[in-house]
Amino acid sequence: MNLHLDDKELASCVSCGLCLPHCPTFRVTGEELLSPRGRIAAMRAVQWEGAEVTPAFVDAMETCVQCRGCEPACPSGVPYGRLQEGVRDTLAAERRITPRWQRMAFAMLPRHRLLLVGSTALAVAQRARLVPKRLGLPRLPLRRPKAVRATGTEAWLFTGCVMDAWQRHTHRATATVLDHLEVRYAVPGSGGGCCGALHTHAGLLPSARQLAERVMASMPGDAPVLVNSAGCGAAMKEYGHLLGTAEARAFSDRVVDIHEFVAERVHLLRPARHMGAVLVQDPCHLRHVQKVHGAVRTVLTAVAQVLELDDDGLCCGAGGAYSALQPDLAGDIRTRKLAAIDRAGGGLVASANPGCAMHLAAAGATVQHPIDIVAAAL
Repeated sequence: MNLHLDDKELASCVSCGLCLPHCPTFRVTGEELLSPRGRIAAMRAVQWEGAEVTPAFVDAMETCVQCRGCEPACPSGVPYGRLQEGVRDTLAAERRITPRWQRMAFAMLPRHRLLLVGSTALAVAQRARLVPKRLGLPRLPLRRPKAVRATGTEAWLFTGCVMDAWQRHTHRATATVLDHLEVRYAVPGSGGGCCGALHTHAGLLPSARQLAERVMASMPGDAPVLVNSAGCGAAMKEYGHLLGTAEARAFSDRVVDIHEFVAERVHLLRPARHMGAVLVQDPCHLRHVQKVHGAVRTVLTAVAQVLELDDDGLCCGAGGAYSALQPDLAGDIRTRKLAAIDRAGGGLVASANPGCAMHLAAAGATVQHPIDIVAAAL
């Protein structure tokens, strides 16, 4: 099978092994095939040598969290994330991965009203003890605050799908901070309900491209697009690569993580109280892809005492839908993160991604979005 990968990108790995300590699946299993180096060797065997796509190969690809922690550690600049997405695109097109039930679930994400109804139903089922604990979900909200309403046109506030269904309070907190900074914002029009990040992770690139086009159309003009979900922001900043058009590249240049935006204006914050000590957990797509995790610390330092974990930003195991699809590995990876939290003294954890927050909260951690903490201080 031709995996349709770029041969130059595939050849760029020199098998040095510097990625190994930064790979969460290798750290918990010790298996070479479940490391970036091992997975790339398997990709080469299939694409260059005609090796069979075995269940072991498919498992190796599916068990990658796609945290991309290997990329900053790689001296050769291997674009591992693109290789993974390319492999999954081919395997999904061949129906080797992403079964029908998963495709149907993802198809609901851009249908926002249906998603909200389904989320409420899931919360009811959870309270009736009908949702398996194996899925690793924290307690979902039965009710959610009113949706954020536009106040102007200086910036766009992207609200997304899962974030608006399960963590709308963070959108309200974001609005509070923007109001405090006297920044007037708009919300996306029709079609801007899902960025396509989960579809990209699952290898459903045609669907991801359709969603990217709809998101871009929902927020026209030149105003910055503010995103408070690390995974969504990373995906939207890579629309230029996903679509390969000048329009998409221009849109990606407009995408700004909310912490980047607030950090530039942090001197304008006038907190009413200090929030005490806060541990910072860096979502992988904020640290490794967007590379703006420093802005989280800048913003939090204005209202709290920032404490660091000692695990060098290792993945927590959430990985978008990974915690539901690979619960055993996700749980093993999370155990390491919880140990780092315990070593730092425990307490309130700040995490800027809904998947990470829910994954850690499901194990008993006290987690808030950094912007929630800032809004509370204001």
